[in-house]
Amino acid sequence: MENGVSAASKVIISIIPIVGIVMGCTVVFFYILWSHREKMLMIEKGSYAPKPLDVDVFSLLAGILLVAVGITLTAVFLVMASAGYTLLGGLIPLSVGIGFLAFYSLRARRRAT
Repeated sequence: MENGVSAASKVIISIIPIVGIVMGCTVVFFYILWSHREKMLMIEKGSYAPKPLDVDVFSLLAGILLVAVGITLTAVFLVMASAGYTLLGGLIPLSVGIGFLAFYSLRARRRAT
């Protein structure tokens, strides 16, 4: 025993993320499989109508999420590590999020005219 931690607890702690990743991948796999089969059955019956992707809503959502993540990471890295390469971890999603929001606003302006 090292520092009061047994070998069995170390093994269990190291297995938990592996099991979580495997189970998560299994759920995603079966979701994609069942969604595919559902679409194939709908195509066979002739009742399938594809849903178009709304680029405006996607850009707005992605922009807001990336700006929020970028601001949070930038603030944390500024407080913890001052300035340096670690700051890029916050500035990259921040700039991508600002780009998505700019795209959304330009596209909305173009549609209004």
